Amino acid sequence: MEERNMNRYDFDSAYAQAGLTLNQYISRTFGWMFIGLMITFALAAGLAMSGLVFVFFANPYIPVLLLIAEVAVVLIMSAGIVKRPVGVTRALFTVYSILNGIVFSVYFYLYDVVNLIAIFGLTALFFGAFALYGRFTRADLSKLRPLLIGGLIFLLIASLLTMLINMSGMERVICMAGIVVFLCFTAYDTQKIKANYAFFQGDEAMLQKASIYSALQLYLDFVNLFLYLLRFLGRGRSSR
Repeated sequence: MEERNMNRYDFDSAYAQAGLTLNQYISRTFGWMFIGLMITFALAAGLAMSGLVFVFFANPYIPVLLLIAEVAVVLIMSAGIVKRPVGVTRALFTVYSILNGIVFSVYFYLYDVVNLIAIFGLTALFFGAFALYGRFTRADLSKLRPLLIGGLIFLLIASLLTMLINMSGMERVICMAGIVVFLCFTAYDTQKIKANYAFFQGDEAMLQKASIYSALQLYLDFVNLFLYLLRFLGRGRSSR
């Protein structure tokens, strides 16, 4: 099969080592997630401190274009992953991290930097705890999928309603729901890494591509958890 012979692409053969353990595979997946987060937050901080954030958002159409681009990248990554070269999957993940870094530069302008750092640390603490649970629990977390999808639908509808009507009284409830949903997604997506490791053993290219795609899912879990915690606990610059 073509996807079993991917060495002509920039493929990291370390993923394919016969002695690669589950812990090593999970570590490399989280390593990709960490790289994506560092790209996003470093770029966001740089744009905010340099003032370039105003250049990107001076035009009201740019945020819409960024949102469309982010959705497009995620959809492209989700579709055709079996036939796509490993390098392209890696590049798409990097592009998404960069796009999100541009979007996040707004938060570095709107919120106190010390507060952002504190909430980032709190996010990492919660995220790490639920990732460890997903790694070591013997419970089948796939049973949570219908509830998690329902939670996402609730959050999407709530977000749309807040654009149309004043729902400030429900803000804390929505944030708490978002925190719970993405903490559960963290455990769920971590457990899926173990399933991918077992399912794709023997298919070197798919092991690496599944690792990068799992890193994207964990990246999204972390980012969304951070945003809901920021809405719940954040302190804007104007409040100082």
